[in-house]
Amino acid sequence: MLIPRGLSLLFLLLIATASLAGDWPQILGPNRDGHADGEKLSDKWPAAGLKPEWTYPLGSGYAGPAVVGKQVIVFHRKEDEEIVESVDLATGKLIWRTAFLATYRGGIDSDTGPRCVPVVVGDSVYVFGAAGDLHCVALKNGAERWSRSLFADYAGDENYFGAGSTPLVIGDRVICNVGGRKAGLVGVDAKTGKTVWQGTDEGTSYASPTIVTVAGKPQALFVTRLNALLVDPVTGTTSKMLSFGARGPTVNAATPLVFDGTVFLTASYNIEAVLATVQSPAEVRWHNGDVLSSQYVTPVYHKGYLYGIHGREDSGTPGALRCIEAKTGKLAWEKPGFGIAHIILAGDQLLLAKLTGELVLAAADNTTYRELARASFTTNKTRAIPALSQGRFVTRTTENGQGKLISVKVGE
Repeated sequence: MLIPRGLSLLFLLLIATASLAGDWPQILGPNRDGHADGEKLSDKWPAAGLKPEWTYPLGSGYAGPAVVGKQVIVFHRKEDEEIVESVDLATGKLIWRTAFLATYRGGIDSDTGPRCVPVVVGDSVYVFGAAGDLHCVALKNGAERWSRSLFADYAGDENYFGAGSTPLVIGDRVICNVGGRKAGLVGVDAKTGKTVWQGTDEGTSYASPTIVTVAGKPQALFVTRLNALLVDPVTGTTSKMLSFGARGPTVNAATPLVFDGTVFLTASYNIEAVLATVQSPAEVRWHNGDVLSSQYVTPVYHKGYLYGIHGREDSGTPGALRCIEAKTGKLAWEKPGFGIAHIILAGDQLLLAKLTGELVLAAADNTTYRELARASFTTNKTRAIPALSQGRFVTRTTENGQGKLISVKVGE
């Protein structure tokens, strides 16, 4: 039976989504929104604190883990190799290891490891290195399927910190923001790695794209250096939603957050946070630079409210944890001086992973800040975006070119 091309793409997308239910297969979870659906967190933590179940040694980089089934997929660098590894979720023991030549030499940050979280779709793992090299390996055993040097092929821009926008897989396309002189966006075949389309003059950002549905069709929503765009994954056709970003020493790094037919965009550097409709051109519902401007942490949405970090890591002032009403942008409450933290939503609870190696459990309550538990699990920095799967919080540290993968039991 022949299936029309558009329906075929949607069918493949639905299969991929269903097969990954309950896992944490990519940046910010199954839907790239920080939601850990089905996870039940423990209400009380041990008086002695949270002790890691296991740790696993890593090299450099800020790429957080992905979790599928009993495998934790992690991407890091040792010496002149970028390495993708599978580690057993229960024991921390190595399952397989595949290495690729690493060429990134560093920028403002001296760390030379990869920044992008692995993406697992079906039986394939996709990783994007700091120098813009895209690889596909088998989930079962790490066997290399194909590799592409996208930044080399399209004169990509390493920008301030190397490639940092995690690719998006929609159906049979892998879409990357390369910001090159020859192409700003590139779509490759997920099975072969061959270029299907290329185009635009969009610059690179550190914001990872997400999937939206527009007029019944799946689209990629990209925040590039200066714009928010809708991209047709089949043809590469782009349509501008709105301008977002600023020239000069600025960064777009938070993933666009889609809910109720709207998208929330946030950044620091005097770039105003925006709520807009998902269409081209977008209708701006509100914009405000003083309510929830996050340097790189993506907020979570829950029952009409956004929970996120307002502020910059490099500002000298600890970030504030804030809750705002999504439809109006009005501040509901604030916890000043909370610090920078990645946020995962599980049910009606927030799991906040602070850069200092501390975990905080709080209620997703729009009336007040209610802390339920707090404990340290490492003395090292945990800047990478974490994962939550099967009751386990999994993250990595990065200290002086080395780090550890850590698993902590926090739920059932």
